[in-house]
Amino acid sequence: MTTASIAATCKGVRVPHSPFLTDTRIRRIDEARYEGDEIAGALAVVQSGDRVLEMGAGLGIVGAVTALNAKPAAILSFEANPDLIPHARALYAENKLDDVIELRNEVVISAPNRPETVTFHIQNSFLGSSLIAKTTRKTRPVEVPTAGFDDLRDAFRPDVLIMDIEGGELDFLEHADLHGIRAVVIEFHPDVYGVQGAKACKNALRQAGFAKNPDLSTRFVWTCTRSPEQARLASAPPRPSGGWSESLRSVDKAVIHPAEDSGLSTPSGVQDANGLDVAEAALWRNARRMNLPFERPTGPIPELPGTWLWGGVMWRYFAHFIVESVGRLWALDAPEIGRPEGILFIPRRPLVETELVGFQSGFFREMGIDLPIKVLSEPTRVERLIVPGQGFGLGEISAGTEPFRRFTHNRFGANIAPEGGDRLYISRSRLGPKRGALLGEDRIEQALAAQGYEIFHPERHDIPTQIARYKAARKIIASEGSALHLFAFCGRSDQQVAVIPRRRSGATRHILTHIKSFTGSDPVLLDVLCRVWQPVATQRARLSVGEPDLPLLHRALVENGFITGGPSGWEPLDEGEIRASLGGDYTPSELSLATG
Repeated sequence: MTTASIAATCKGVRVPHSPFLTDTRIRRIDEARYEGDEIAGALAVVQSGDRVLEMGAGLGIVGAVTALNAKPAAILSFEANPDLIPHARALYAENKLDDVIELRNEVVISAPNRPETVTFHIQNSFLGSSLIAKTTRKTRPVEVPTAGFDDLRDAFRPDVLIMDIEGGELDFLEHADLHGIRAVVIEFHPDVYGVQGAKACKNALRQAGFAKNPDLSTRFVWTCTRSPEQARLASAPPRPSGGWSESLRSVDKAVIHPAEDSGLSTPSGVQDANGLDVAEAALWRNARRMNLPFERPTGPIPELPGTWLWGGVMWRYFAHFIVESVGRLWALDAPEIGRPEGILFIPRRPLVETELVGFQSGFFREMGIDLPIKVLSEPTRVERLIVPGQGFGLGEISAGTEPFRRFTHNRFGANIAPEGGDRLYISRSRLGPKRGALLGEDRIEQALAAQGYEIFHPERHDIPTQIARYKAARKIIASEGSALHLFAFCGRSDQQVAVIPRRRSGATRHILTHIKSFTGSDPVLLDVLCRVWQPVATQRARLSVGEPDLPLLHRALVENGFITGGPSGWEPLDEGEIRASLGGDYTPSELSLATG
């Protein structure tokens, strides 16, 4: 390419002529004002030897300026607009950056169930082209291949993310696990998703531990960073294969801060003596961090002497208590920590009672825990706090880490003998529809009782009785619910388990994973729902009511060896009976019947 073909120069980068360069753009490039905020942010955070992921390469100027001036080891760039690809590659070639920058005509997707292609809408002005169709502008749609962000992140291992994708950042950040990324330079587009969408983007970055640099950030472009330790931990959910989920960290003069509001994710958790977030202390649910970094409390706070174990978040709702309040107890069998003074928790919500309720005390007792348990309702400084990683919970970690599984196998209900018959049906019928239900469960109970099954209502029994029944049964059928988590802690590989779903939720998958991983028994999911009824006032899955196809359920139970005999008692549910039993407060859900 000759010198005459160069239209502009930006911080040493020679920009060839192209149909996309107007006189105004050429002048802005020469003055280093074209994408100036992004360039300034990138040059401030990219270090020699870094690996940079760029989403939205455009004409390639931001990536080229970064490569030429900051000397990263590699830049992997993505651009959805196929019309821009040859011009960006020409720019890289002109500046001899081909060996540093790889450019792909693909769209990076962080959401699950990634499609093979997505529709990209090209405008006359390339700056407005987007994945989002704009009815006010004429566009030309093209299909563009996609790439999965998780695979990309694990293979390329980026240190810095530069993102300008014309409104796609909201959906990307909603699902993205930014594990390992130290800095982000991002342009927001509130004209696409509104002010609330921009706030959601910024909150997602804060939740991942990023703090904006005010000197390098504007309303629409943020340059934000986090410490290398936060990059390693803050946005990495716990995994059953190990990593921080099996770690033990000792924190001197730790500050514990309970939640001050009832939000799902809220500032709370643990800081070290220097006021830095102890990321290992945060509770994760799926890919969402529930305890966010908090501001250091001002003024004097109570002191707690001695060495204590961090237990995490204490739930008073059984279903969440049994999976989200117990995942750090495994550390009690770690010989290096000795015997702590006790275990410290913070309440899930502010202004709740801090005394343990019956099922909490019963569970801890059957885990062989005889230490004091404190639920702290105000900020407290602890002389020494042992912070175990989260070894169990909701998400991938439902399988549990090996130390946590070993802990429960050795301890839970160890002194309780089996008591009861070898056939058990775990029912929810006495909880009522306001706790989520299975329609026709009274008929299911009658038919199973005739087959020799004990009809068991776990909420009417203490923890030891539940364990004894679960240990005795060889065949267990259950209406899907939290009782199955308790069974998983004491079950065995020689037990057969069938689960009747009562809703469509990812929680069902977590239950099945928990049972299989902890007991070695592969539970059968009886996928027999024909409709799900939802309360008119809410879309909460846990409050939905499942309508099973009873003849189909009968066949599935016979085929899997749980019952024998004819279909008497398994006739289809009557529409009139269903509506009469639910009343006018429920309506058939339009949600997919696919089990989460």
